[in-house]
Amino acid sequence: MATGRSISALAQSDGRVYVYLADEVTGRRFLEAAQEEGFTFPDRVLPTQRHYAEIMAVDADGTLHYVGAVGRIAFGAGAERIGESRLLRVDFQRYAAGEREYLMRGYDNGSK
Repeated sequence: MATGRSISALAQSDGRVYVYLADEVTGRRFLEAAQEEGFTFPDRVLPTQRHYAEIMAVDADGTLHYVGAVGRIAFGAGAERIGESRLLRVDFQRYAAGEREYLMRGYDNGSK
């Protein structure tokens, strides 16, 4: 990413990291960046060999995950926690652009 930010840095955050991908271009950009940083899906498939989803999770162990129904509901409702973990909702467009405010707070569907 041109801003010097990385997906790896997000994955090391204190909490469960869900990344919002607003459109196909953003989704492809995310998957390409994740692959460049060495991320894979749990079954070792490379990110660019799969399709993006509007919401994806990144883990500190270098894996990407699709978010299931309960996680998507929590994301959309503006939940602040998933179980015992803090939920960090990252707008990838804002993050990659270097914007200071890239965390989505409360009920925020990503629209500006």
